[in-house]
Amino acid sequence: MQKFAKVGESQITSAIVQDFSQKLLEYVNSDCIVVGAGPSGLIAARDLAQKGFKVLIIEANNYLGGGFWIGGYLMNGVTVREPANEVLDEIGIPYRKMGEGLYLANGPHACSKLIAATLDAGVWVINMTKFDDVVLRENNRVAGTVVNWTPVGALPRAITCVDPIALEAKVVIDATGHDACVASILAKRNLLEIKGFGGMWVDESEDLLVEKTGQVHPGLIVTGMAVATVFGIPRMGPTFGGMLLSGKKAAQEAEKILSLSYETVALRRNADGQDSRRYNQAHWQYAASKVK
Repeated sequence: MQKFAKVGESQITSAIVQDFSQKLLEYVNSDCIVVGAGPSGLIAARDLAQKGFKVLIIEANNYLGGGFWIGGYLMNGVTVREPANEVLDEIGIPYRKMGEGLYLANGPHACSKLIAATLDAGVWVINMTKFDDVVLRENNRVAGTVVNWTPVGALPRAITCVDPIALEAKVVIDATGHDACVASILAKRNLLEIKGFGGMWVDESEDLLVEKTGQVHPGLIVTGMAVATVFGIPRMGPTFGGMLLSGKKAAQEAEKILSLSYETVALRRNADGQDSRRYNQAHWQYAASKVK
């Protein structure tokens, strides 16, 4: 049997520190930050990265996937309704037809496939990292996130007085589920109204969830169950088609903002090269126009 290569402990530590530090420096400023790595956040990040945008996911847990690993009542079958099975086909997730318009996939298999597809698209993930606040710019436009290590928030304040760091982005997607963490921060500042999600009603909830997915404040898009929390939409329980299609729509809405931003950058550089000021002004004007 071939022996392992001779590598010392310090080399291993150096490799880990070097890789993480270089990546963090690269993603201090991103096109899009997705807060939450559940199914809607993963799909949104994947679709944007496939279009060539620089996308960072922030996840508070050690694992990715949210509730997509398991179905209802600790049983690991996850269901989707038509037409969301097309997303499963797109990612290569096997499933069975359980009834007219209803399909079931194995949760661990589906979730691991989705995570792999997202990372293969070029998305970078910082897990064990907790969203703390938003970065705000002119007219309270969301321009990034403030984050800290998850364990810092789990310990008593008296022994964890650790300042967070800020990460900038042209657009932020709130994919934090029922908590709607990013939207809730704006609500606390009276910048956004949150209604709270309603009781379970599958037939109504998923269509409304996808319909309402989009920008709710300049620079902030909500997806997944965060949409239900913001708009007072019924919950849908252990079915995930709405999550998947909401994530795809969130990516489409983000792409509109990002594409216009890059067009503005190109035109501006041809004009006079005054990058930052004119970019911010053009981006804000577009973002404000998209708020319903």
